[in-house]
Formats: sequence, structure tokens, C-alpha cells
Amino acid sequence: MGEFVVHRVRFFDYMPSAIRAMAFNGSTQRLAVARGDGAVEIFNFADNYFQEKVIPGRSDRAIEALCWVRGRLFSAGLSGEIIEYDLEKLRPRYSVEAYGGPIWTISSNSQETLLGVGCEDGTVKMFEILEERIQFQRNLDRQKGRIISLSWHPSGAQIAAGMIDMIRIFDAETGHATHRLLVERGVGTTRNTEVVVWSVAFLSNDTVISGDSAGKVQIWDAVTGTLIRNHLITKWDVLGLAVSQDESSVIAGTSEGTVVQFQALASTMGQENNQWVRTRTFKNHTHDVRALVHTDTAVVSGGMDTQLVVRPLLDKVEKNTQESALRKILFPHKSLVCCARKAGLLLFQFPDHLELWRLGESSAKGQAGDRLPVMKNPEKLIQLQNKGEDHICCSAVSPCGSWVAFSTVSSVRLYKLQLSNGNISIKKVSKLPKELHSVHQLCFSSDSSRLFASSAQASVVVASLDQLQCKHLHTAFSAFLSFPGSSQPIHLLSASENGNWLAAANTDGQIHVFNLHKLKLHCTLPVYSSCPTAIAIHPTTGHLLSAHADQQIFEFSLKLKEYTAWSRSLQREGLHPLWLQRDTPITHIAFNRNKPAHVFLHDAFMFCIIDQSLPLPQARKKLYNQMDLKTISPQKRMQESHAFKICKMFQHLLSIHLLDDSSLVVVERPLADIVSQLPPPVRQKKFAT
Repeated sequence: MGEFVVHRVRFFDYMPSAIRAMAFNGSTQRLAVARGDGAVEIFNFADNYFQEKVIPGRSDRAIEALCWVRGRLFSAGLSGEIIEYDLEKLRPRYSVEAYGGPIWTISSNSQETLLGVGCEDGTVKMFEILEERIQFQRNLDRQKGRIISLSWHPSGAQIAAGMIDMIRIFDAETGHATHRLLVERGVGTTRNTEVVVWSVAFLSNDTVISGDSAGKVQIWDAVTGTLIRNHLITKWDVLGLAVSQDESSVIAGTSEGTVVQFQALASTMGQENNQWVRTRTFKNHTHDVRALVHTDTAVVSGGMDTQLVVRPLLDKVEKNTQESALRKILFPHKSLVCCARKAGLLLFQFPDHLELWRLGESSAKGQAGDRLPVMKNPEKLIQLQNKGEDHICCSAVSPCGSWVAFSTVSSVRLYKLQLSNGNISIKKVSKLPKELHSVHQLCFSSDSSRLFASSAQASVVVASLDQLQCKHLHTAFSAFLSFPGSSQPIHLLSASENGNWLAAANTDGQIHVFNLHKLKLHCTLPVYSSCPTAIAIHPTTGHLLSAHADQQIFEFSLKLKEYTAWSRSLQREGLHPLWLQRDTPITHIAFNRNKPAHVFLHDAFMFCIIDQSLPLPQARKKLYNQMDLKTISPQKRMQESHAFKICKMFQHLLSIHLLDDSSLVVVERPLADIVSQLPPPVRQKKFAT
């Protein structure tokens, strides 16, 4: 595998934001997740749960609910606005003021013609869903308290609204309230204690299910307005409910971090009326479970502890398959760390600022596994604060460390840095080309003379850099280069070290390669069904390596415009089953100039060097065999060796980079450090306390 001096970095204080809301689109298998900082993430469940898009947040955007309508995504929150998002430009398309104060919930009817929102002023407001926008239609009968939760009857004729101390059922056509269901206070509470109905679900058989702040899940008959069954599942709040598509199962999320499943079961054989019975309890969170989704095969949950958990229902999936594995998505599926490999600098991206650090130094020598004394500590050189409400969506530092760029959805900023005698000066480039007004991805050339950007118009912008000037050279529109009908955002950029090529990949799985000397398209790779998660161009061979969400790897010759012999062999023999079972994507690929056959790549839990000169691992052989090889004879070691050298010494990896001096920079974010910064969970009774 080789020996490296490793800079083990743990001073990137990345802190993910809490999950506030979720919505699942069954037809496209897309899950939308809203974070506490206003960001919205889109996960493709059909593509190994890959986080294919991120819409940056805003400091003044507090999202309380999400809703899919025919592939369109809407959100509502405490600002009192309804926002529809542009999923190609990754920004809000427009917003509509509801004029009812903060909005607590949003829901569409099953016909997908109307949106209902519950407001602070006690109104349920109806909006008609038009082709390009939404339009206010009318208010339902105004109530005295805020509307906290909503659920439509599948017929679209009625809508249930959760409030404080009660549930109201409205006739959607007349707008009048037809029933008032009074919710009991919890056991042992005072008369003045209010009960908040955090979530309601309206089923096709006229059953209403509610979850409230007294820890109860209650089953109601919406026709008679009577309580059928009461389940006390926690001493704390029931914060959310989700119903399976066939309405045979309901899940409830609590403040204790548990998710409780109820199923409609017949109490006796042959009985038609099913009873709701508590069947399972899942404990995968430490804090409040704020958001829930019930898919056909899994329970998806998220909350205050920032983790997105996909818990398979084992009676719905085949055992010992990838679908039956528990998944915890902890970190973003794109890197927030950029490395100036020639200068030994690291750029850390936060939502509202950037930090540029100089790595520590050590002059000592040692053996493999030794911890070398630090002669010079890491140093934070600058902190660039973003001005305005929009959060940073991408950033980059040039390989020499003399340029730093970042972008929000509304503007791009470029800075020139000068390091001399330990002092640093920074100057902002005041005039930027108009083409650089909003970008999704930034990348510098190897010699730091050019800046590449993927714009919101699904195009690649090339700009030249000189002193304090940035000039536009060329714009390549991928809409003209790609296959018909594709205008998906470009989420990956990679420039070759010799300055000849620039590769760009979009979320439709297309990878284009541009000739930077002729400033025109060189080739388009065959489209693979899974989205690329990392791309890189080899500095000596000129081959383009791509890793995909389904863990497949391809190598393409830019000179011959075809897959290499190694790539064809890999596809013919197949990757090791344990490699394919990994549940986090490859987020970075690099190469070692001193050993051209070595490919460096990593995900969140392992670092791998692929030696292309060695045979591929067979399915019957052990994939993780590095420790075993050290204990056997050199002759047998040659027989057992294979191309995939995997190291699991480092955990919760955010980034790994190879510097020009052949040392490795490993950026870790231990989960314990994140948990230590979370607010304390609700107190739970423990044995003998």
C-alpha cells in the first residue's frame, strides 16, 4: 500500500444542521429534506440513496414543512411565505406571501390541484396549483388558535387540521368546519396545560390518527367525531406521523428519539374491522424525531441529532440484501474541504464563512505507525465572512494558494492572497465577468491561471486570472452539448494537470470533456444509469476515472475516446460484493505522480488505493486483507495480494488529499464531536435511577 506522512486534521468544526421536515415523491423516488439552516437536500432513493442536489439555505429561511406536487417541490415556514424551488438552478423559483403569519404546515390533496397551508392566525388557506405558479383561492373558516398540522382525506373532500387541544375537520368545498374533536390532556397534567396536536393523518376509511404533546397517538372516527382508541407511547411529545401508501401501517416519532410503528390488524380471524396495534419500536436517534416518511419498504426518520436514518422493514424486503441494511446518512455527499496541494493549505466551507488554514509541520522521522512531534502547529490564516442572507454553496482555493473563490445563489466572490514572511494580505477582485453571477461548482487550473465554474444555466464558464483581473474567455453550454431534454445542474468539475482537459458531470449522469486549448467539446462519455459522485483526470495517462453512486468505477481514455482495457476487465469480472455493499459514496479521487498505477479514493469510512498493476479481487477472496498480509510469508503475500488496498484507520472522513510532497492530508470529523455540540436530550428513565 505504501507509507505516507499523514497530516491528521480534526480542527474542521463542521456541524450539520438539524432535520426539520421531509417529503417523499414515490413516482420519482426522491426524498426532500429540509434543514434547520434553510437548506433543502434531494436524495435519490433509486440510486443508492445518493444526495444528488443541495439547495443552499438562507439565514432568514426557517422551513417547517415540505410538499411534492407532480415533481415540483414546495416549502412553507415561519417567514409566512410559500416557496417553490427550481430543481435545475438549485434556488427558489418564486415565493408567495400567505398573509396569515408564520406557516406551520403545508399539504396537497391527492388530486394535486390544491395546496393547503396552516397559519398562525388560525386560517387554513387554499392555493390553486397552476402550470407556472400557485394562486390564492380562499380561506376556510377561521379558528381561534394556530393551525399546526394538516391532512387531506384521499378523496379531497375533507381536510383535518391539528390545533391546540383539538382537531378540526373541514369540508373542503364549502370551507366550513364540520367536526370538532377534543383532545384529552395527558395523565398527571394540570388543567392549564395545553395539548398541541403536532401531526394528523386522514385515512380513506374516515379514520383520523393524531399525535400530540401529551405523548398520545389517538385513533378517531371522523364520521361520528368519537375517539376509538388511545395509545400512550411516551411521557414526552409525539412530534410526527407518517402513513404507508396502503394505509396498513403508521409510524410515530417522539421527543425521546424513538419511532413507534402501528399496524392495522384483525383482532379475530375473518373480522373485517381492523384494530390499530402497536407492533415495533425503533431506537436510532438520541434526540427529537421531527420528520418521518413511510416508504413501501422502510421507515425514514430525521431530527435534532442531524442524522437521516433509513430503517428497512424486514418483512417487506429480502433478507441479506443491500435493501435490508440499516443506513445512517451523516455527512454531505460532496466535499466541503478544498486543498492547495502546492502550498499546504486547507479551505473549509461553512454556511456563512470560509476558513483558510496552514497545515502543521514536523521535521522528525519515524517508523510506520509512529506519531511525529509537531514542530509548528496548524494556523488559521484568514476567515472570510459572507455578506448577506444567502449561504455559501461552493468554494475553491487554487493549488498554489494564491486565489480563493466562493459563490452563493446570487453572487460570486474572488480574492487574491499573498503570503510572505508569515504575513498574509488579501484583496478582493472587484470586477468579475457577468457570466460569473451564480455558480454551482468552482475549480482552478493546476497552474492557477484559470478559473472554471458551472453556472446555473447548465453551462461551463472559463475565466483567466492575472494579478487582480478576471476575464471571461469562453462559455460552453451543456444544453447544446448534451442529450436532448437535459438541463440538470453540473455538480462535478475536474481539470487535468497539464491544462488540456476539463471534465464536467451533471446529475443526469452525463460527463462532458472539453478541450481547453481549442475551447470546444472534445467528447461525451457513454451515459451510465447511476449518478457520478467523483471524477478525476490522470496526470500522466490522460485517462478519466469516474466513481458512481452504485459504487461502480469506470476509466475512459480521452485520447482514444473509449473505455480502457482495465475498465473493461473490471466490468467483465465485476467488483467485490463487499465493495458494492458499502453505503457511502466515493467523494474524491486523486493520483500519485510517483506511482502512476495507484489511484486514491475515499468515502466517509474508508481510504483506498487501487493498484492497477495487480489483479482484481475475486469474490471468494477477502477484500479487507491488509492486516492479514502482514502476518504471512512474502511468497504467499504475492499470491493473496489484489488491487484494492483498503485502510479503515480513519473514520468519519470529510476529505483526503495528496500533497505535492507526497504526504497525505486526512480531514476527519468524529461523530462524538458532533454529538457533544448537540443540545441535551430529554431526560429518560434509566434502570436503578
